[in-house]
Amino acid sequence: MSYYKVILKPKKEESLLRFHPWIFSGAIQSIDGKPQEGDVVDVYSSDKRFLATGHYQIGSIAVRVLSFTQIEIDNAFWQERIQAAYTMRLALRLAGTEENNTYRLIHGEGDSLPGLIIDIYAGTAVMQAHSVGMHHARHQIADALRAVLGDTIQNIYYKSDTTLPFKANLDNEAGYLYGGEADDTALENGLKFHVDWQKGQKTGFFVDQRDNRSLLEHYAKGRSVLNMFCYTGGFSFYAMRGGAKLVHSVDSSSKAIYLTKQNVELNFPADPRHEAFAEDAFKYLDKMGDQYNLIVLDPPAFAKHKNVLRNALQGYRKLNAIAFEKIQPGGILFTFSCSQVVSRENFRLAVFSAAAQSGRNVRILHQLTQPADHPVNIYHPEGEYLKGLVLYVE
Repeated sequence: MSYYKVILKPKKEESLLRFHPWIFSGAIQSIDGKPQEGDVVDVYSSDKRFLATGHYQIGSIAVRVLSFTQIEIDNAFWQERIQAAYTMRLALRLAGTEENNTYRLIHGEGDSLPGLIIDIYAGTAVMQAHSVGMHHARHQIADALRAVLGDTIQNIYYKSDTTLPFKANLDNEAGYLYGGEADDTALENGLKFHVDWQKGQKTGFFVDQRDNRSLLEHYAKGRSVLNMFCYTGGFSFYAMRGGAKLVHSVDSSSKAIYLTKQNVELNFPADPRHEAFAEDAFKYLDKMGDQYNLIVLDPPAFAKHKNVLRNALQGYRKLNAIAFEKIQPGGILFTFSCSQVVSRENFRLAVFSAAAQSGRNVRILHQLTQPADHPVNIYHPEGEYLKGLVLYVE
């Protein structure tokens, strides 16, 4: 192997010895050679002990670790990692079942492939690179996907135009690496939905809310449901299957509302219980009455960087305060944060502050997180990004 060598400062190897998969630029003493962003590098301690192999990148995180053993990052490596991830999804009964053909196959650090996301929608794999190294390896990864999943995959769509570092000066490449004639209808827990992986947010659908949607279905019977920030309507059609009396879906994007209506129609054709509104969330909440007794607040990430954390927490407080004020007595509130920089404690504090402001008696029914196909590497607790509370409001 002829990888570049990254030498760490004395005593900066301690996090690597605990298998944390990031190396920060401030920990580096010197680099042998001049690696380009995305190159594979070997990392050594100051006393020249091998520590890890990973992708080099420019920025605060200088190396994302691929392996803590000295191996070649070749076709066999990609195939072994994808096989391990697929085996786990089979064990979870997410892959290979008649009721569900939608799941996350690769979840970055959680599957020991930092910088890589792969979601499966029926016969289509949607791949997203969050690092230049994964971008460069996309064709190898696609080959490994086909080797592991075989005929179950007819299409591989690469979508990294919004996730790659903008300073890398890469072409915003998006398109099929394999196949191209794809049915955009997928199945989750027996419910159908359209996926817009070409122009939709993330990979086209928020797979991480699957278990929480199922929980909402359990509580929906006979209730009047408001699904705020509905995107493509996932919580809405679960609520309808759960026997909701009415379901209102709200999103500021008219495209999202169009997809929501399509998805509801796929499962409940011409069902009068559902209405959808393209409107700003705060405006809708301010003007709505007290007609709802089950509200879902699943906003986009209010904070993607720590320097906007304070504003984000104020946003969560304001949003939840309106919901506490308007929800009917005996109502149930599902409230979430998907911001990685917002800790579980900070999110709870924001929601608790909103509850206190309302003066209502509020009890926690469930504390929610991301599902098992979005695993958290035990050595990388930063991977736990989705926080949720289910609250009973008297």
